[in-house]
Amino acid sequence: MTSAAKEPEVSVVIGTYNRCDVLRGALESLLTQDSGGVDYEVIVVDNNSTDDTRNMVENLRDTLDCKNLVYCFERTQGVSHARNRGITMARGRLIAFTDDDIRPAPNWIASVREGFNKFPHADCIGGKVLPPPTTEFPVWLTAKHWTPLALLDLGDKPIELNVRNGPGLVAANMAVRASVFADVGLFQPQLQRVKNSIGSMEDHEFQFRLSDAKKKLMYLPELVVHAHVLPERLTKDYHRRWYRGHGYFYAVMRADDFEASKMRVLDVPAHVYRRALSDVYLWMKYRLKNEPEMEFQHEVELSFFWGFFRKRWADRRLPQKGTKSTK
Repeated sequence: MTSAAKEPEVSVVIGTYNRCDVLRGALESLLTQDSGGVDYEVIVVDNNSTDDTRNMVENLRDTLDCKNLVYCFERTQGVSHARNRGITMARGRLIAFTDDDIRPAPNWIASVREGFNKFPHADCIGGKVLPPPTTEFPVWLTAKHWTPLALLDLGDKPIELNVRNGPGLVAANMAVRASVFADVGLFQPQLQRVKNSIGSMEDHEFQFRLSDAKKKLMYLPELVVHAHVLPERLTKDYHRRWYRGHGYFYAVMRADDFEASKMRVLDVPAHVYRRALSDVYLWMKYRLKNEPEMEFQHEVELSFFWGFFRKRWADRRLPQKGTKSTK
């Protein structure tokens, strides 16, 4: 890593809350990188932890004599608040994001810098988020169902992404030119998960804004991190909850392209009802055909509808509080 006097080229931001036991492994992976000569800093944003996070980080910094391991505290709860605090602390021209339970490949830092050098038109890059090879998935949980697990593998070739009409990046393996935040703003806290909610949209909405501002997003397969998959996330109940939460946050976001509809019922666009009716038919069809993967795909789409509908129904009793930052 770089000396304290020298400005880093890459700033890594990692938010954490009461997970010092798993955070240590992530930091050790980051602090022992084969960086290819890239000067970098690692910024740990303690998001109001009550465990031993601060002591662990400071002891690790002293043990490794690592002056560019930076600790900061963010009292306001939420991943968006933590990331935004990290962005304001970052000194690098490139800001990379990951999570406290992630293990980056040994060349991850070098790959971030090389990715932007190789694709100078790119404003945001990301790559593979893979499960440990020993993970045992149930029969219905194929790669099509990886989104709720925050896993991603789009193949082994670089892809320029169209996030409005296709997949986006996972923030656990994403890097952005620091100058971009002045153009599009920071992450939006109203779209983040709160307490035990899941299915949040802050990553997705940020990438929407990048796209709307004509910023280029690239998937680069050489950027690789590994994510621990908790057993509870391999259950159907977790995926149903995730899609309900995703529907809820989609209703909060009020993206113009999704909301565009000549007909609305109870403030829900007509195409959302049509999609739900189609999912009912297809869920029954694949259930009768005993095709569990496809059956469950349409079941969780109905969970998305239910989360969206419930939020809009609740909003009818209150003033509109949705975000309208996307086009």
